[in-house]
Amino acid sequence: MADLVYPPVIGAARTLFKALDLRFDIAGTEHVPRRGGAVLVSNHIGYLDFVFAGLAARPSKRLTRFMAKESVFRGRLSGPLMRAMKHIPVDRAQGEGAFRQALAALRSGELVGVFPEATISESFTLRTFKTGAARLAQQARVPLVPVALWGTQRLWTKGRRRDLGRRHFPVTIRVGRPLQADPDEPADRVSERLRERVQELLEAAQRAYPGRPRDASDTWWIPAHLGGTAPAPAPGPPAG
Repeated sequence: MADLVYPPVIGAARTLFKALDLRFDIAGTEHVPRRGGAVLVSNHIGYLDFVFAGLAARPSKRLTRFMAKESVFRGRLSGPLMRAMKHIPVDRAQGEGAFRQALAALRSGELVGVFPEATISESFTLRTFKTGAARLAQQARVPLVPVALWGTQRLWTKGRRRDLGRRHFPVTIRVGRPLQADPDEPADRVSERLRERVQELLEAAQRAYPGRPRDASDTWWIPAHLGGTAPAPAPGPPAG
């Protein structure tokens, strides 16, 4: 079935980004396979991360079907759009259905996007990765493509008001080489290897990031270990 809604939504997003005068630095997009199933795995620091992570696949002319919490699909505007773009609703209390839907999408050659931290990291550091992305890749026998986002938290994140003014915010995106998920390797070990790779990409994105605090009060978006005032990392949930 043709994607009638997804491309116009991407076009609208690009128009918005241009209006906001966002400055993008994207590298590594050649690592996204041009065909066949793959799991696109990203860190999660802002509410718009699915839009920015999806940009990593556009040079390969791919559309990403993101796994997102079920409540987003109940919104009057967001619900019809999410369903039309064939994203995958996740009921955190009963995730088996979403897992099966994502697995079927991968086996049919789709690109599935996953945020394995399962929630926004308010410290802007990596939380523990759940093993769902690794298990999907193992069962579908497809690669994992690691992605790191930086700067997206400045636009809209948990506990902060949206800032969609023309502030020339930089957004840095790094895409790494695909990781193969051996079906015989424990899923938690695959997930840990994946997390290490996303961490490397995140550090590279942070080093390359040109943005600086506007003043002494504008350090909330910088992690404490980098000299900012973001909250300390929360204890990570058990992997799974």
